[in-house]
Amino acid sequence: MAYAYPGEGSLDYYPCHYGASKLVFRGPKKSLSKPYVVAIGGTETYGKFVPRPYAAVLESITGRGVVNLGWMNAGPDVFLNDFEVLDIASRAEVTIVQVLGAQNLSNPFYSVHPRRNDRFLRASTRLRNLYRDVDFTEFHFTRHMLQTLFQVSPHRFAEVSAALQATWVERMGQLLCRIKGPRLLLWMGDVAPSQAKLGGSPYSDPILVNAAMIEQVRDHANAYLEVVSSHEAAIEGTENMAFSPMERPAAEGVPGPVAHQEVGRALAAAIAQLLGHKGQTP
Repeated sequence: MAYAYPGEGSLDYYPCHYGASKLVFRGPKKSLSKPYVVAIGGTETYGKFVPRPYAAVLESITGRGVVNLGWMNAGPDVFLNDFEVLDIASRAEVTIVQVLGAQNLSNPFYSVHPRRNDRFLRASTRLRNLYRDVDFTEFHFTRHMLQTLFQVSPHRFAEVSAALQATWVERMGQLLCRIKGPRLLLWMGDVAPSQAKLGGSPYSDPILVNAAMIEQVRDHANAYLEVVSSHEAAIEGTENMAFSPMERPAAEGVPGPVAHQEVGRALAAAIAQLLGHKGQTP
């Protein structure tokens, strides 16, 4: 059964800071004075509602300290703007970089909050001209806005999605390049990346990211790992997750413990291989 609690704090995430970073990460806090692995990513890497996210699974398998630098609803921008995170990652034995969605980054059509990347700040003149029939003051979150724009006009949305995808390729490439040392690019999801070249709808996670885009950025990493959740993970649902009754809809949209276990095991094997060939470059 799921562990449902009546109020906030249904799971203790042991929030912690690292260095001068203003971001609050999931703990327990790890020592940076001895060799460690870093995991950078969004809600999935953070492990929302999951007692043992894949970073903890990986740590238990390998015996290496794993620093979880997952940030809720992150886009590439939050990490590119945090020099402490980039420094910590650059000193790691290996840095895992989760494939993030393309919606939570500032782009030619709109701006997002520099830390809370899922927060929509403002539409550009270009977007307002493209969607004159939309009131942008109604939006607070990028996902809601993009889904509304798609519903209003899938044809016009194609122009928005193309800009988002191009910006994503640029920013994810920058993020990988800013991290010194071995980088492993991680796809984790219910399905493999779409083979569609352009477009797409803003409903499947990671939003608007396809195989062609990943192909463009994976050369900036030393390895690429694709982990698609098994049938066992899919049927688990919210079993063994921890959340309050009001959090159930959110819990239903993130990977559960079995999916995290699968990712952790796959990462352990991939990192063992990567460290065995540490002197090679991609």
